[in-house]
Formats: sequence, C-alpha cells, structure tokens
Amino acid sequence: MTVKVNGKSFSYEGQVTYEQIAKDVQKDYAHQIVLAVANGKIKELFKEAADGAEIRFLTTADRIGHDTYGRSVTMLLMKAACDVMGAPDKSKLKVEFSIGRGLFCSPRGNLKVDGAFVEKVRSRMKELVSAALPFTKKAWPTDEAIALFASQGMKDKEQLFRYRRGSYVNVYCLDGYYDYYYGYMVPDTGYLSWFELVPYQDGLMLMLPSAQEPERIPDLDERKKLFHTLEESTRWGEQIGIDTVGDLNDKICEGDLAELILVQEALQESRIGHIAGDIASRPHVKFVMIAGPSSSGKTTFSHRLSIQLKTHGLKPHPIAVDNYFVNRDSTPKDADGQYNFECLEAIDVEQFNKDMCDLLAGKTVEMPTYNFKTGRREYNGNTLTLGEEDILVIEGIHGLNDKMSYALPKESKYKIYISALTSLNVDEHNRIPTTDGRLLRRMVRDARTRGITARQTITQWPSVRRGEEENIFPYQESADAMFNSVLIYELCVLKTYAEPLLYSIQKEDPEYFEAKRLLKFLDYFLGVSSENLPNNSIVREFVGGSCFRV
Repeated sequence: MTVKVNGKSFSYEGQVTYEQIAKDVQKDYAHQIVLAVANGKIKELFKEAADGAEIRFLTTADRIGHDTYGRSVTMLLMKAACDVMGAPDKSKLKVEFSIGRGLFCSPRGNLKVDGAFVEKVRSRMKELVSAALPFTKKAWPTDEAIALFASQGMKDKEQLFRYRRGSYVNVYCLDGYYDYYYGYMVPDTGYLSWFELVPYQDGLMLMLPSAQEPERIPDLDERKKLFHTLEESTRWGEQIGIDTVGDLNDKICEGDLAELILVQEALQESRIGHIAGDIASRPHVKFVMIAGPSSSGKTTFSHRLSIQLKTHGLKPHPIAVDNYFVNRDSTPKDADGQYNFECLEAIDVEQFNKDMCDLLAGKTVEMPTYNFKTGRREYNGNTLTLGEEDILVIEGIHGLNDKMSYALPKESKYKIYISALTSLNVDEHNRIPTTDGRLLRRMVRDARTRGITARQTITQWPSVRRGEEENIFPYQESADAMFNSVLIYELCVLKTYAEPLLYSIQKEDPEYFEAKRLLKFLDYFLGVSSENLPNNSIVREFVGGSCFRV
C-alpha cells in the first residue's frame, strides 16, 4: 500500500498503522507526533491507514496535539491512583481547574492526598510510562457503558450518559482501567514522559508542558487569589448540587432552572455589592481599574458596579481606556504587519496619566473620544471635574498594569480582575476550559453585534489569547478584588445561539476541527431559552436584551 505524507510517497507491505508511518517521518518534525490527519480527518495513531491516504501529522506543539497529550497524562494519573489505592472507587480524584500550567485535582470520598500518596502515584506513573502500555479504544453500547462506570463507582459518567443521544460511547482502557474522555489519546504510555505531580492544598497539581515548550516541565506558578476565586465558585456549585454537566441537566429536567437563574444572579449581585462596599470604605480611592480577558463581561460588570457604588453615595463616571488610543498611523504593528491594538504602546499612556492627575488635583479636564472610523482621537467639549463623591470606573485590558497608571498614587487606585472562570466540569475527569466558555461568548456576540462569522472569531482567537497572556494574566494577582463572571447555567443558553453559527463552518475550512470539537462539547448540554434571564445579566451582554448599552 502507498500513502502520501506532506506530499511525499511512502510504500508498505500490507496494513500499517499511522504510528508506524509517524516513526518514519518523526525526524522531519521538531516535536513528538501524537495524531494524524488523513484525508481531512483526525486519526489516532493506533488506527490503520487506508491505501492512498493523504496524511499530515500533529505534534505536542499543535493545540489539538497538546490537548491530546494533557488528556492522556490525566488518564495515566487516574490509572496510577487506582493502582496505588487498589480500586477506582477508592482513588477518586476530580480534575478541578487550571492554575498556570498546572491542573488542580482534589480528592473525593475518603481519599486522603498527602506527600506520601503523591510520591506513590508519581512513582507508579513513571513505571507505567516505562512499560509503554497501550491505550485501547472501544465503542460500547451506551447502556453497557453506564453499567460499566456504575460498577467502578463513577456516578458522574453514569449520570452524563443518561443524556447521550448516540447509541454508543467510546471508552478507553489502560491495563484494565476504564475511563471516558472528551477527545483523543496517544497510542501508549511511553509517549508521556513530561509531567510532574506536586502536593497542593488538600489535593495535588498535575504539571504539564506548554505547547510552546512541550519538552519542558514548568515550575508551579502559585496564584493564590485566582485559586481562591475558582475554589469558591466550585464549592458553591457543590453546595447547590451542581458539580458536573449531568447535575445541571438534571436540574433542567426537574424544572428548577428558573429558580437556579435567580439564585445565581442574586449571588453575583451580592458579590458586586461587596466589592462596591470595599471601595466605598477606602476614602482615598478615586480610580477603579477594571481589567480582564476577552468576553469576560467587563462592560456589564462596570455598569452593575456603578449602580452599587451609587448606593454608597458615590458618583461613578465610566472611562474607557480605548479613548486614549494613539492615532492609527502611530499604532505599533505585530510580526505579521497587523496593527497591535492590545499592546501598551497602542495607548497614549502619558496623556492618560496627565488627565488623571489633573482630575485628582481638582482640575476640569476635557475628555477624549476615539473615532474608530477615522482612527484618530477627538475632543468634543466633554469635560469632567472630580468632586468629593465622584469616582472614575476605568475599563481597559491594561488596568492592572501599574505602567498604565504610573503617575497615580497607589492608594487612589482599586484594581479589579474579572474573568469567566468556568468551574463546572463535563464529569470528574473532563474539565471545561475557561477559554472555551469565553470563545463561545465572543462568537455569539460577534455574530449578533458585529456581523463577524464564527469562522472569523475562531481564526482571531489565538491572537486574542496571545494578547491576554502578555498583557493581562501576568498582573491578575495584583488585583484588590477578583470577580468570576461565569454563570453556572450559561452554556445551556449559549448552546442555542452558538450551534447554528458553528454548523455554518464547512469541512474544507481550516477552522472545521475546532468547530466540530465545540459542537461535540455543546452536545453534552441540554439547551434552554434565554427568556428567563434578567435584563441586567452578564449573559445578556452576549445573547442580547441587556438593559445596558453593551
């Protein structure tokens, strides 16, 4: 049989797997090959190639390949924990959320995670890697899969599959340990050399390489404020009985969604009120600096915070840092020659600081407006003077970076980091990446307000993420307050808006694989109408119907 790899022909006697072909071309790739793309379809390496196939390979440096590596190490961890404890129901770990390059896993049931347990699990993982044991995949009838996972004490998977439309479920097996994962796996454990386990809080942190450096294990980057915010959201979900997508689907079927919406919206309002109270208790604060990544709900949050500040007798004034953009012809460009509107140099930092210092000194300042059509800053006679009760609510991606407000006294600033930090899991071993929720939010809003297709949104997303990594995430721990804008039910609402947009992406489009992945992900959720959402909900910023100008 003959196949083509990147246009070059290779001949083999008899049937051959993609893994065998990958070994013949690995020298042409800078990083470890983990998946194949054959005739436009992603294939796991243990599958057999078809005669005449056109093949290219994905490595651990590609996003899909990197996710495959992380997913495989996660199953390796669960198998090792099972071996150490003797049974799946005695070794239950839940993959909670990511902190930097680490995945935090917490114990379930009576499992105690300490240094001795972590060392035993790490040692067992290394043994399994040395043994190069295969990951096998089999399609089980859904009823049989439910019975299988029930026998292993995995009620979360049993619950999830009750809502599965298909008749079969793909189940992975590693040396007698069965599990379900949303995505692909490497062929065997011998591929999984790069990982580390670190005891952390009451659980452990699974450290994984980045796609940029797939052969280097990063150090643990402790982000205590971020961890606390995620932990708080997770525990709240557990308190109301919604830990996984299966729990959420149960609530919907029981007719409890309307009450759930009201309860969580009230919780968010309470947290916004608490932040406003903290600001009001600091008499020297005149500048509330709000920053967060794309589609975190900054605009709606700013409006709702302003309302809460008014209840404390303050007079908030919104300021958009975008109005301090330098003129378009002075905007820096990135490596691709495109305008880089997300770097600090795209802002007239000097003018911003001058105006803010003048306001702080009691002077009247004419405030600028940026004309995005002409690409120039304009002055239209809009003046502002700060009185004793006046306070500025400033929204912009550089709000947490002190270089943005270098001239302002520290005590005059109150920094808020806002993000959509997803704490809901598909099941106990399949987390929902925070970036997926934000991407779906942005996709729905882009299509509704800007006429941008889902394909364009997906294309732009890596560039957006790079900007966040450079300009926002490094400063999040400096915030005085963190606010999680995620609503536990929101993916059920976004599903009904996002699915038609994703289905419009064609098979020949480069964004097709990502669209297909997101559609499979949304298939876990039951869709619900947005009619019960309050008109001040953060989700309204994306699906429409907000009482604010967003």
